[in-house]
Amino acid sequence: MELESLGAYLKTRRDRVTPDAAGLGTYGAARRVPGLRREELAQLAGVSAGYYTRLEQGQAGTASRQVLDALARVLRLDPTETAHLHNLARRPAAPRLVRPGPEQPHPRVLSLLTSLDETTPAVVLGRRGDVLAWNRTGHALTAEHVDFDAPRDPARRPSVPRMFFLDPLVRDQHANWAELARIHVAYLRLTAGRYPADARLAELIGELAMGSADFAGLWASGDVADCTVGTMRLRHPTVGALDVDYQVWLQPDSPDHRLEVYTPNGPASADALRLLAAGTHRPGPWHDAGHDLSERAG
Repeated sequence: MELESLGAYLKTRRDRVTPDAAGLGTYGAARRVPGLRREELAQLAGVSAGYYTRLEQGQAGTASRQVLDALARVLRLDPTETAHLHNLARRPAAPRLVRPGPEQPHPRVLSLLTSLDETTPAVVLGRRGDVLAWNRTGHALTAEHVDFDAPRDPARRPSVPRMFFLDPLVRDQHANWAELARIHVAYLRLTAGRYPADARLAELIGELAMGSADFAGLWASGDVADCTVGTMRLRHPTVGALDVDYQVWLQPDSPDHRLEVYTPNGPASADALRLLAAGTHRPGPWHDAGHDLSERAG
């Protein structure tokens, strides 16, 4: 699947800004576009209409930082959306896709994961949302129907985006699935802007767009966002209803990898997590006798 272009992103952002919001009077005149016209956006950003049209059509070459920031201002982009705009502007018109090797979780991330008590569910996610590691309570909370040892084998690693959109068991488990689905897609778009040459990422997006109408519709919206904190409202098959907050921890040595930690909202959810942890008393997630974390990560 061809990843998003600068012009396509500008078009979706232009469509969502109304003339009134941009300070333009329409005086009751009928309009054929939902948002700003190209000429209106160009005028407000201080560039010529011809130049902006070529930019949206991918025929203007490289846009300067000043022009991109002016467009971001008129389009009312937040910092994450603005960063995505700059990422798209830097990518080649037709990037040559490459297939990166399997991701390996950094030993420091695994050490932090192991240091967490089993009452604190946690998952280590890779660039494309693959599960690189999890503790037993993190596994039980998010995907207990999946083999716990699957993340050890790159060929079998669970993919959170795939499970979220293509696995009905995971979908049914999330009471706020629609809210989380928008976040998943918006974050995947941000990642695609950062890594436009990642063939595995392009294949994942194409697979999800073909296999899920929900994903295809959300991808077409053009929304982009980071994924750092939020709430999951779960209908868990083992412990019933519970609400947890997730928060993401990043490591400077491996910025592509995220340690996602889950904490309960309220006493009932805390009790449910304790019950879940009580059923997972086995050896630690990535530490068996005679094998240290660095060996597991190598």
